[in-house]
Order: sequence, then C-alpha cells, then structure tokens
Amino acid sequence: MADGLHLPEPAAGRLPYQDEPDFTRPLLEIPPDIGQRIFERLRFLYGADVAHDVMPEVVRLMRVHHAHKTDELIEAEGSFGAERRFSERDMMLITYGDLVRAEGRPALAALGDFLHALRRRAPVFNTLHILPFFPYTSDRGFSVTDFRAVDPNLGTWSDIAELGKTCRLMFDGVFNHASSKSHAFREMLSGNPSYRDFAITFRSRDELSPEHRMMLRRPRTCDILTQFYSIHGPVWAWTTFSPDQIDLNYRNPKVLLDVIDTLLLYVRRGADLVRLDAVTYLWVEPGTPGANLAQTHEIIRLFRDILNIAAPPVGLVTETNVPHEENITYFGDGTDEAQMVYNFALPPLVLHAFYREDASWLSAWARKLEYPSTTTTYLNMLDTHDGIGLPGVANILPPGELDFLIRSARRHGAFISYRSVEGGGRAPYEINSTWYSALNLDNSGEDRAFQVKRFVASRSIALALRGVPAIYLHGLVGSRNDVQRALRSKVKRDVNRAVLDYERLMTDFNTRGSKLHLIADQLGRLLEMRVRHRSFHPNGAQRILSLHPGVFAALRMSPDGDERIVALTNVTGRPCRLPIPLAEIGPEQTTWYDLVAGRGWAAAGDTLTVELQPYDVLWLTPFGELERRIETDSV
Repeated sequence: MADGLHLPEPAAGRLPYQDEPDFTRPLLEIPPDIGQRIFERLRFLYGADVAHDVMPEVVRLMRVHHAHKTDELIEAEGSFGAERRFSERDMMLITYGDLVRAEGRPALAALGDFLHALRRRAPVFNTLHILPFFPYTSDRGFSVTDFRAVDPNLGTWSDIAELGKTCRLMFDGVFNHASSKSHAFREMLSGNPSYRDFAITFRSRDELSPEHRMMLRRPRTCDILTQFYSIHGPVWAWTTFSPDQIDLNYRNPKVLLDVIDTLLLYVRRGADLVRLDAVTYLWVEPGTPGANLAQTHEIIRLFRDILNIAAPPVGLVTETNVPHEENITYFGDGTDEAQMVYNFALPPLVLHAFYREDASWLSAWARKLEYPSTTTTYLNMLDTHDGIGLPGVANILPPGELDFLIRSARRHGAFISYRSVEGGGRAPYEINSTWYSALNLDNSGEDRAFQVKRFVASRSIALALRGVPAIYLHGLVGSRNDVQRALRSKVKRDVNRAVLDYERLMTDFNTRGSKLHLIADQLGRLLEMRVRHRSFHPNGAQRILSLHPGVFAALRMSPDGDERIVALTNVTGRPCRLPIPLAEIGPEQTTWYDLVAGRGWAAAGDTLTVELQPYDVLWLTPFGELERRIETDSV
C-alpha cells in the first residue's frame, strides 16, 4: 500500500493432491502409538465396543486420503517442521467469497482480481480466510446445505484452487451444525435409517426439562429446540444458533466419521488451515452447560492426531467466543489441540483503550499472555464478519467498564446483539459495527486524516502483539456501518457485511486524499514493516511495558535475540512526552530509530525520551542493530 516499499510475491500454496487415489503404492502406515491414541479417544467418546467398530473406518479414511498424494507431496511433508508453521511473514485477510463485486465476473474471480490489485500495492497477505463458501440457506453461509460443494453463486473448486496458487488458504469447518434444508437432515426426517440420529431430537418439547434449560450456556436468545415434522410425527431438534441451524449429533459415531471425511476433503482441496467454527458447542449433552465439554476437546484432539499423520502441514484454528481463560484451553497442552486460537479478548480491550484513552486494562491483560508451546499462537484480529465479541473480556473488564464500552459503541452507531444466560435473562454478546465506525463518529467534525490516524493506531496494536495478525476486508478498507443493509435484512451483523464494488475500490485506492488512499499509505506502511522484522515472529519474546496510561507499549524481540523493537501506540488524542528508562528496553543502547517515521531518537543519560503526537505509532529499534543488519546482509 505504501509507495516505495516492495516485498516479494507471497509463496505459492502447497503442492496439490491427485484427483484420484493411487492404490498401486504402499498404504499409509499408522505408527502403533498414534493408532492406539486414536483408539483411546474413540473409546472415551463411545466406549470400547463402538471404538472397535469405528477404528477401521478412521484408518480407511486416512489411507484413502494418503493415496491421493503424489510422491513429491509425500517427500515435502516428510521435511515439514511444525515450529516453522508460523512466522513474522504471516498476515491473514478475512473475507466472504462475494464481498467484492465486479461486473461480469464470478464472485471468487472478482475476489482474485482484488487480491491481485492489492498485492501490487502491498504484497503482505500470505494467507486468505474465505468465510464459508458452501451452498447455504441462512446466516451468511453458516447454515450449510452441502459441506462438500462450492456455492455455484460464488464459483467452483477450480476458483478456490486458483486463489490457493498465490497464498495459503483457511477453510471454515462449520462442523457444529447444518442447514435444516441439508440432505442429511431432510433424509432423517424422511425416516431414512442411514441418517438416523443425524441430529439431536426429542419427541416432545418437554423432554428437555426446565432445569436442563436453565443450565445451558447460549450464544443466542432463540429457543434451543425447534419443531419439525418427520415421517413419524413432530420432533423437536436441538438448534443452538437458529431454527435453521441443526446441531450435529456427535453422539452418533457416523456423524463423526462423516466430518472426518469432510475435513480430509478440505485438505485435498487446498486448506492449509481449518477454522473450527463455534467449536465450543460441538458436543451436546442435556444436563450440562452444553459448552466446552470434555468430549469437545477430545474430538479436537482426534482431529489433530489424524492431521498429524494424514496432513502434517495443515493446522487447526479454534473459534470460541468465550471468556479468555476458557478460550485458551483450546491450545490443549500445546501439542494436542489447536495450533492457533482466536484472540477474542483483544478487540474489545483495544476498543475500550481508545474510548477511555487509557491502555491500562489492555496492558494488564496482554502482560499475562503466554503460549503453551512454540508451535501454538494467537490469531490477532480486531474485527470479524460478525462484529466485536464481548464474552472474551467477561472476567477481565469489570461490569462498569463493560457497560462504558457498550454505551460508547452505541454512541458511535453500533448495534448490540445478546445471548441467553444461565438461569434466565440475557447479556450483551457482541458489538455489531465496522471497526472504522466503532472508532470514528460521523458527526464529530474531525478531519478525515485525523480519523484515519486513530484507525491505523488501533490496528497497530494487533500488529505488534505476539501472534498472527488477521484483518477483515471491511477493516482493511475502512468501511463505515451499512445501517440500511441491516434494516433491510433485519440482521444486525449485516451492518458490517456490505458488498464492495471493485471499480469503486480501485478508484478510491488511487485517489490521493481519499480515505482509502490515506489508509493504504499509513496502514500499508505498518503492514509491510511488520512482515520485514523478525522481532514480530510469533515465537519472539514479548514484554509489556508500563510507561504511561495513554500509551500501549510492547517490547518485542526476535527468537534468536538479535533484533528488538519497542512498539508504542498513543491511544489518546493528546500529545504525550514519554520518558523510557533504558533499563527497560536495553541499557547498552543509547540511539534508537523509529521505523515508522524514519527518524532517530537519542537517550540522555539512562533515559530515552520520545514525543508522541495524538494517535502516533512509533516502532523503535536500536540503531546499532540496524547497522549490524546492514553489515551482515552485505557480506
């Protein structure tokens, strides 16, 4: 995005699979210890007798998957190192397949055009998360009718493969539920024995007692049971998210096997990462809260075991919009569950810091962030297709601060979505707004450049923290709330889902002084510098500094310790004079260089004092380290 900065094209996607399995080669051999571990997971879920029946089918699915591999792919996977899965070069763009519209072009092809144009300005996004691109009936793709097909309104599997030629791909594993119009559910209602117990159903609504209902943790306010009519009469299906989204019944091992088959299909179709959507609600058990159950974690471990053997480079990403301390349990012990976890506490804490003009709560939380292993990391996003989730800060921000956050968001034109709570009543679940509108009032009278600076400053925090940054397309281009769209659809989340016109985007990108051109210049520079510096490696050290309430400060250091960056963000609209004790950042370094502004700062005695203007971002690195890099690179 920033003129004068050029990076190499992103590496092409991994080697493709063959369309047909080749059974002339030796079958996949599963190490005995891994096989036993998979069996034990099945036994935990279903008991020993069922596990003995199911295990051969799991092995068969893995062997069929392996038979699709070329010799070249098998050799490449053999040299894969899990510790190299993520690096400072990783930057993810999140979008729907049809969020960009171009006249006369299929949706996925138009998205490819946009990515090509974006890459000419800022070749930093090496990973693309395409939100569910399957046929669906509601919830903007998350009520899937066919998990194994591409929505013909978007394109084909060939279009997906084309996108994967220039970047890694993250697919959505919407394995929690299916559309009420899906083939499997319709067959179940029709009495087809092959689909018996596909969903969790009751013969009477009263079978789920009031006591059990009161125990449930819910992400929505709709009824947990929805009535349908089957060949045997009325049934009530378990519907966690909406009457059109039927929870899959993992107590039926056939459902698990079908999902494993689908997971491996996604790998063959190009998935480098698989996002497990709403996975905390995967296993349904009346008489429990229905979230974060032991069986859910065991299924994720099973997926991980299978991928470790069948597709080692492919990682799991868990999307669990729950309190932070519960969210991070999906790392498991650091080796057995997700390699990446959505950092849901980050967006509301950043927004709170800019509303309060005080980063204290954000800094206190970030100071405690840790990984359980060197092969795990956070997905650091600020906005999503849904909005800004609130459960992540449930036990971080006190009620008064959470109320302040919600009131401030409403003042900026946001909607608030709610969830049912255990024991009755409802609680705020998410802020529905674009990130730009959440930060900038329409009628504030502020200069456009000032609002863009605030917007970019907020995004800099997600870039500086340990983890992999991810940006939703509307959060990249600075879209404002589309209130009219939400009014038409009666869906609050649609305020952040407007379809963008390709030609209009290109015009705005290239029009000096436009909001998008300003964002492209300022944010683009940060994005490109971020992927250039090993200090921002996910496994690099991180220390949050307490320098001033109005400044978020993080000291980042490369994994081998040869580079450090002090990332400073002024979260206030006021200038700030900031003295930094050299003992905090490197007592041997007296001269520092700001990578953002391109200027030097010299310490006086044992203190480096810098001046930050409103919403300034400074990335300071020791001048001596820059000199060593020049000398090393020139050898």
